[in-house]
Amino acid sequence: MSTATVLPRGLVRTVLRLHRTALIVWAVFVLGSVGCLVWLTEVTAASVQRTLDACPGNGSLCGIGAWHSYSESVSWISTFMYYSYWAVAAWAGGALIGRELESGTARLAWSQGVSPARWLTAKLALPALALLLGGAVFVPVYRWAWSAHRELMGDHLLFNDVFADHGPLVVAYGLCALAVGTLTGLLLGRPLPALAISVAAMTLLNRALEQRRPDPLPASAFWPAHLTEAALVLTAAALTTTAAFRLLHHRTA
Repeated sequence: MSTATVLPRGLVRTVLRLHRTALIVWAVFVLGSVGCLVWLTEVTAASVQRTLDACPGNGSLCGIGAWHSYSESVSWISTFMYYSYWAVAAWAGGALIGRELESGTARLAWSQGVSPARWLTAKLALPALALLLGGAVFVPVYRWAWSAHRELMGDHLLFNDVFADHGPLVVAYGLCALAVGTLTGLLLGRPLPALAISVAAMTLLNRALEQRRPDPLPASAFWPAHLTEAALVLTAAALTTTAAFRLLHHRTA
């Protein structure tokens, strides 16, 4: 069942209009990251390999600059995607919820026949769908790029961003950030404090879960550890979303 059949079409259009800039930025970020990974893997890696092959085999540092540039570029893309939950939490707390409560836009919508629960559902459904689609595009391309030229890479599955970007965990953090930002925005009703506190809350959650990851991590243990953390993060997202709906119902009953 599509979002449009569950929610009033006018509400869906309103959410798209209000937050189209954020959705466009997210799409550009994901597609740009994917495009860079493809270019690095298909073009840059071959150039780096030719440079290394041309180096004398005497243990010199010939080609280390090209190798480092390639490895660092892939690593930065991985890092930006992993910590994108900061931007999601900030946006959800500040722009998605906090600003609309502070400006009175939310109450205007409620006074025009849109229930608070439907309003919040529409607010969450579209960005959640964007996060899911972004992860569905990024994760397989990243896994392919990461494994294509391992001899040119200096990272490992134990690295926090690599660990998360290899599967659904990176999407789980985004969904959790959306839920945390929403709850914080509802609690505070002011965009800037909600922005700051939602980012801080996600940072604390992330750091706590990073500390419980196994060390060392054999390849056979990757998926159990990855999926366990993803389940914990999604559970936190579900509980936070439930709390947000209950809080909204309590305040508007």
